[in-house]
Amino acid sequence: MSKPSTPRLIHCRAAGVSLLVAYADARLPEVLHWGRDLGALTEDELSAVAQAAQPQRVSNSIDAAVPVSVLPEPAAGWMGVPGLTGHRDGRSFSALFTVDAVSGPEHAGPDEDQQITVVATDPAAGLHLTLELSLTADGLVRQRVTVRNTDASTYTVDGVTLALPVSPVATELLDMTGRHLRERSPQRSAFTVGTHLRENRRGRTGLDATLLLAAGEAGFGFRSGEVWAMHVGWSGNHRVLAERNSRGESVLAGGELLLPGEVRLEPGEEYTSPWIYGSYGEGLDEVSRRFHRYLRGRAQHPASPRPVTMNTWEAVYFDHDLDRLTQLAEHAAATGAERYVLDDGWFRGRRGDHAGLGDWYVDETVWPDGLHPLVDHVEKLGMQFGLWVEPEMVNPDSDVARNHPDWILAAGDRMPPEARRQQVLNLGHPEAYAYILDRLDALLSEYRIGYLKWDHNRDLVDAGHAPHGEAGVHRQTLAVYRLIDELRSRHPDVEIESCSSGGGRVDLGILLRTDRVWTSDCIDALERQQIQRWTGLLVPLEMMGAHVGATKSHTTGRIHPLAFRAGTALFGHFGIEWDLTAASPDERAELAEWVALYKDVRDLMHSGDVVRADHHDPATLVHGVVAADRSRAIYAIVQLATSVQSPTGPVRLPGLDPDARYRLAPLAPGDIPEGPARSPLPWWEHGVTLPGRVLADLGVQAPTLHPERLVLVEAVRVDG
Repeated sequence: MSKPSTPRLIHCRAAGVSLLVAYADARLPEVLHWGRDLGALTEDELSAVAQAAQPQRVSNSIDAAVPVSVLPEPAAGWMGVPGLTGHRDGRSFSALFTVDAVSGPEHAGPDEDQQITVVATDPAAGLHLTLELSLTADGLVRQRVTVRNTDASTYTVDGVTLALPVSPVATELLDMTGRHLRERSPQRSAFTVGTHLRENRRGRTGLDATLLLAAGEAGFGFRSGEVWAMHVGWSGNHRVLAERNSRGESVLAGGELLLPGEVRLEPGEEYTSPWIYGSYGEGLDEVSRRFHRYLRGRAQHPASPRPVTMNTWEAVYFDHDLDRLTQLAEHAAATGAERYVLDDGWFRGRRGDHAGLGDWYVDETVWPDGLHPLVDHVEKLGMQFGLWVEPEMVNPDSDVARNHPDWILAAGDRMPPEARRQQVLNLGHPEAYAYILDRLDALLSEYRIGYLKWDHNRDLVDAGHAPHGEAGVHRQTLAVYRLIDELRSRHPDVEIESCSSGGGRVDLGILLRTDRVWTSDCIDALERQQIQRWTGLLVPLEMMGAHVGATKSHTTGRIHPLAFRAGTALFGHFGIEWDLTAASPDERAELAEWVALYKDVRDLMHSGDVVRADHHDPATLVHGVVAADRSRAIYAIVQLATSVQSPTGPVRLPGLDPDARYRLAPLAPGDIPEGPARSPLPWWEHGVTLPGRVLADLGVQAPTLHPERLVLVEAVRVDG
């Protein structure tokens, strides 16, 4: 048996993370280490690391070591989920790439973006491969591949799955599921031998999708335990998996889920996979922080303070009456709102959810002077005007559907089952795409619209491309990206919110093109505490829409005091979705206090680090935001339900500088602890000054609260 050649090594380091990549014998690179920073290693030390990582050969195994490359190859001996699957009418089903060139970060130092590019070919399979693997300055790993067909015949790509290794100490998995009105519900399982696979075939990210698939040490939490997590930055069908084999090798992997025949490469054509992201950290908070900082580092990330947004949906629904809407705008402005969004119901034939989608013209029967009177009134009140649209959908009861039935995504000669009385408009059809682009461009050109709430209210079922019915989800997803990019190019000052039945399209594919996501159609504050907690693993607060609803929730029927509703919405992009014309003067005055608080703290909330305590009592949540320089922090102490213990006991406040001293005090108007306590909490009235280490490790006694209540506390550094 020949002696293996010495591998070449590239060591990338940033923000406490090491990515050690090795490649030898012209094979695709493998990641020897992804995790805690290994420090500045010499070439000899790196070689020793590679040598120490080589496994022994055991009985009934392949004679040579099997590399677990970032694109795992069955032809090299990998027996798990393949990195590339495809064929030429049954031939060339297995590729084995030879590396032709590797470029690495020759001059990048620690804490800078570092990229490795690998060019490889398989002449026998007729394929050319470009692999991009990078470590961002925030410690986030990104990778994608481009496959080009170099043969004279058609190559069908069935799937591309990129992998990253995780340590064998990761023995527990965390992912999420959910449904409409209850997105982002966490679930845990053991990380055992086999494949834990999550596939999404909904044509959008999915209400039940897991934003992250995390593997970590047993019992890992927000503040403790090594954690590795993966995210697929794609807004269509996708898959993410955790796999462990009998040799103890463990990977997280993911990619686009392609439907049969969806990507067929003619000679010279290529397919580029979505970006696959990996984040490592000591606890979920650090994993989350890397995503937040990556998004905040975008050139197009919103730089202006996130405006208080009044959305009309749960205030008026489809009842569009100019007098009522102008009165609502006046009350919104009086409470401090800065943006006014006219939701569904403004276009032709749209008196309910059964008709009109696709006919993107202002309804002349409701708006004889167009939207101009409302836009003018909103602007005179000092607010920006926004508009709801759902460009990818069409009602069968619409002029567009009647005149262009071939514009509907459908397989063959049948229509998919309707959902919400609508079908999907095929943006992969050039004429349909041009029509939607023209209508949206016309609206944005005619009216002073600063904001679009871009909705997407159904899954893509049986989504075929006319006239032959080929699978069309891949093409639809790319067309949506192209449409948003083109509109933003034409109207660079317009912000866009991604809404999809609430939180049905939340991923880095859409987040890199938008300014906000609508977190959920449920704005019940109790539900939102959990929904926002877990959506926030990926999405920073300034991009996460959070609204104050009516006293009685539209979606659950629960009744909550205003302090609980507003205190929950404070930890997001704050808004109002409540018929203020029906609210009492006292309620509007109290709401104005919360709006004023939001405006005072939004710079901190939208630039600081989100922290979540691993509290011992599941009836209580403790979460907050700590300024980047750790000079100030705001925490919410939330009582979700009745506790088995009373009084509440101590709560820990994480994230502060352990060696600095902080003045901790209640923060008005969230300073009134509604609860059954029979005596005051000693420190509550005048505050307390303690080191950050004491606040994080020992904590302070929390006020005893009634269920579905919260209070706010603020920590301000008093020295250093």
